[in-house]
Order: sequence, then structure tokens, then C-alpha cells
Amino acid sequence: MAELGGLDGARGPDPGVSELQRLVAAEQQRAQFTAQVHNFMEVCWDKCVDKPGSKLDSRTEGCLASCVDRFIDTTLSITNRFAQVVQKGGH
Repeated sequence: MAELGGLDGARGPDPGVSELQRLVAAEQQRAQFTAQVHNFMEVCWDKCVDKPGSKLDSRTEGCLASCVDRFIDTTLSITNRFAQVVQKGGH
């Protein structure tokens, strides 16, 4: 019988458990990404859209484009910084 940690004394790691853990981690990452996108959309909408209409004016369109660009740049910068920290061993 497999233990909670996914190890069976006679056979070693249970591949089903490690696959499940991988799938759960991927689903958690997807949920975090979705939450970030939702938050980003809300921030940009509140910042750029004065009154919703059937069409975006050029000022609103430019504001939304700039907001998206800043979000992407910031996300990439943070991701790169975390990668540097991990490569240096967490310092």
C-alpha cells in the first residue's frame, strides 16, 4: 500500500502520485495567472475607462495599451529578478 508521500517500501516512488502532484501544481499556476490577469484588467479598466461605450476613443485605447505594456514589463522584470535570486541560491 502506498504511503501518503507517494512511496511504497518495495517499489519506490509511486508514479501516479508524482503525476498528480505535477497536475495540481500546474493547475495552481494557471489559477494564479488567471487571478493576476483579472487584477491587471481591473486596474487598467479603472485607470483608463471613464465611461463605457460601444467604442473606445483614442485616449482610452492608448491608455489601455500603455497599461498593458507596463504590466508586461513589470511582470518580466520581476520574473527575471526571481530567476536571478534562485540561480544565486536564494540570496
